[in-house]
Formats: sequence, structure tokens, C-alpha cells
Amino acid sequence: MTREYSGGKPSERHPLPPASPAPALFRSAPAHWTFHRRSRRRSSVHLDSHGNDVLGQEAVGGAVWMEGASRVLLRRARESRRPRLCRRSQYFLLLFLHLLASPSIGYFYSERYLRKIIEEAKIVKFVGSNNFPVKIYVMLHQRSPHILCITENLRDVELIDPSFHWHTPIDTTVPDNSSVKVTTTGSLIFHNFTEEMSGIYTCSLTYKRIPEEVEKTLQLKYVLYAYVNPDFYYQFTARYHSAPCNSIYNVSFEKKLLQILSKLIVDLSCKITLNKSECHHVKMQRAGLQNELFFTFSVIPMENGTKGPDACTKSPCDPVDRLNKAKNLIERFFTQQVDILEKRSEPLPEIYYIQGTLQIVWINLCRPGYGMNALIHPNCPDCCVICNPGTYNPHSGIHCLQCNSSMAYGSTKC
Repeated sequence: MTREYSGGKPSERHPLPPASPAPALFRSAPAHWTFHRRSRRRSSVHLDSHGNDVLGQEAVGGAVWMEGASRVLLRRARESRRPRLCRRSQYFLLLFLHLLASPSIGYFYSERYLRKIIEEAKIVKFVGSNNFPVKIYVMLHQRSPHILCITENLRDVELIDPSFHWHTPIDTTVPDNSSVKVTTTGSLIFHNFTEEMSGIYTCSLTYKRIPEEVEKTLQLKYVLYAYVNPDFYYQFTARYHSAPCNSIYNVSFEKKLLQILSKLIVDLSCKITLNKSECHHVKMQRAGLQNELFFTFSVIPMENGTKGPDACTKSPCDPVDRLNKAKNLIERFFTQQVDILEKRSEPLPEIYYIQGTLQIVWINLCRPGYGMNALIHPNCPDCCVICNPGTYNPHSGIHCLQCNSSMAYGSTKC
């Protein structure tokens, strides 16, 4: 039996069985399908009036097969010269493709399960070494990375009857409580890392490669350090030609200058602190002695370190960005003073800024008991890391000082 096929030329005849009506499942489907998966992104297939499939711009991964797309595939199969599909195969193909696109099949996994997979993919994990202790830095009062009781070589190897035993720096078994946890696979996790938790941790791994093999034991050491981000600020130094050093005008000018600078950066949630103000007699070449004021002041973001958070309502909350904006405003202020003096036709005032004397230095500070050392901690060079035993930091400096009598981590006195 032959039949006319409207998809080809009118004269063409194809030896295919008569087409039976499609099941009601497919007949009731609209010509325009959009399939939404349970996620924030969506995949879509759009079919025009001629049955051509048009992939939407928002299609990102996942199944985008639709009933209309399956019909297009069948039509193309009929048009080709390849062996035809039997009627039963056609229906199975339609059903299979429809199930792929069905919203009920799109929910293979719950959102909670998928979210858990994504979170686990972001977890940082550390493995041990047979040759040296591995240094791991954990931010104070934060969760630690996963510390695996295994080496890189054994990580992807099948181990038979493995057992894991973790020991603290004082050679006791690691407790399992709300702050510390050892998983069934031997991973050590700290949920609230404190200064007292810093030290050398040892893990013993016992395992076999094959059942007949004698058990092997491997000991791995990890050195855990608490660290914090450094406090930071800009320190400015500027020089002014001044009145006589014992003049009251110098004191008044100093207060007025600080008020102007503070008002200049008030919207950036930064504050200015006067570190030092000194008047000196300076001998100038071919100009004799003159009086000069040496100003040293600091610009500090208000929520930096232990200063306490502010509202951040008038500026971005990133302290580095705000600090750099404050620096630019202060630089412009001193540059404008020079421009004004150059355009001035009258004699110079008694107190004025000396061009080219502004110096700016970025300064980091660590809290007592912490310090920065890129040689000892190359993997955390800009961190304030807790001081090792044998060192201490008594004040807000950036270095841990030598002290043989200091036997604890984070010492603040010798």
C-alpha cells in the first residue's frame, strides 16, 4: 500500500503504512512548548507554526526535548531515504522523548539534595604529605576546611577496612563535640576555630589494599594556625611653613586643618586621627632659618578591625575602596592648596603648605599575639597569623618577636 506524503513532492509515493492518529497524550499538547526545570535557570524550546524548532536564548543545559521536537525528528526520518521506523517504534520514541521533557520527570532530585551537592563542591579540602607537616590556616571563629586523613596518592585508591585516629597537639584523642568533628571517612572539621586549637595534629591511617595484605599504618601531621585579617590605614605626613613655634596661631591652624579634612571624608565613614604635630626650625639653603610644622595623621575606615561596624549608608561598605577614595580626596585637597598659592597675587600667608612634602604610607597592623611573616607563612603572606611558640607580639605591630620562654601559641608577653 502506498500513500501520498504532503512533506515531499506531490508525485512522490512512499511505501509506508498509513499513519495512525497520535495518542491523546500528544494530540492535546500545544504547538508551543516551554519546559521549566526546578532551578533558577530554565531551558526552553519554541516551535513555530511550521513545526520548526527554535532554541530559546535562555536554554542552559538540561533536557530541552519537547513533544514538538520529537515530531520534527519523525518527520525528518520519513523524508530521509533511511529505513523507516515501525509504528510501535514511533510511539515508543514519542513517549520516551516526552518523558524526558515532562516536568514530573524533571524533579529527579530535591532542591535540598542539589543544593547540598553544590555546597560540597565548594568545600576546600586538604590532604597530608609523607614528607612534611602540612600548614593549614583557619580564620579565627570560622569553620575550617576539611582536613583529610589521607595522602594525594591514596585519595583515589580503594582502601579496605580503613581506620582513622586523630590526636590533638597535647597527644589526646580529638573529641567529637559541637566545635570539632571527625567524619566517618576520617575528615577533621572545626566549626568554631579558636586560638587554643592552633597546633600540630596527627592522624594515623590503618588500611589494606587487598584483603590478603598485611595492614599498613600511615602517620600524617598537620600544623593548624589561627589567623585574622590585618587592620590597615593610611598615614599622611605633610609640612607647613608656620608662625614662630611658640605661637598660638599654630595650634589654631592645626585644629582647623583637622576639621576640614574630617569634613572632607565624612561621607566615606572614615575618621582622621592626629598622630603627631611638631614645630621645628629648618635651615634652608640661601634662605636662613624658617619655622615648619610637621603634621602626621592617619585615615582609618571606621568598621575596620575592632573599631565596630557602621551603617555604611552613604558609601560602599568595602573598607579598602572607601579608604582609597579618602586618600584621593586628601591628595586633591593638598594639590589645590598649591594651585591657589600659585595664582595668588598677594604675599604668601604666614602659614601655608610646602609643595611636594605630602607623603602617604599604607600601614598594616596585627592584634597582639599575631604577626605577619611571608617567609614562615608563604601561603598566607598578608594574614596576621598567630605567633608560634618561642615568639610573641605584645602590641599592635606586624611582627612576632623572639622569646625563648614563650611556649604557647599567640603569646602577648615574654
